[in-house]
Amino acid sequence: MKFKTIICTLLLVFSLVFLGLVPQASADAPISPAPADAKIYIINPTDGATVPETFTVQFGLSGMGVAPSGVEEENTGHHHLFVDVTEYPDFTAPLPTTDNILHFGGGQTETELTLTPGEHTLQLVLGNFAHIPHDAPVISDKITIHVQ
Repeated sequence: MKFKTIICTLLLVFSLVFLGLVPQASADAPISPAPADAKIYIINPTDGATVPETFTVQFGLSGMGVAPSGVEEENTGHHHLFVDVTEYPDFTAPLPTTDNILHFGGGQTETELTLTPGEHTLQLVLGNFAHIPHDAPVISDKITIHVQ
């Protein structure tokens, strides 16, 4: 009985992949180039700041423009805020949406954030129209804040 279940499962997975219903990693992922002078940074809060539990984070970008996700224009992208991320995801694939990787695909340049009291880190990564970091990645310095 177990062998039959395994075979049926493999056939189902193969069929879904063959029909294109299961996303696959692709060597032709749409990675966009970034200008050498592109910089992304956190305007506010500043590194070492003490903030209340709910506070505003302002995003800065120079050398490129901001465009919503899905809009494919040269030298543009949209912000992703990494909160307490210690290990980067694969930068050749779309950035995942998690509790710690926040997407601003609408082209937002700031957000209100609520964090638990204690020490936290914040970092910005620019993603292209498909949420994939540029080549070379446009990534800010990581800042540390203290939440009261």
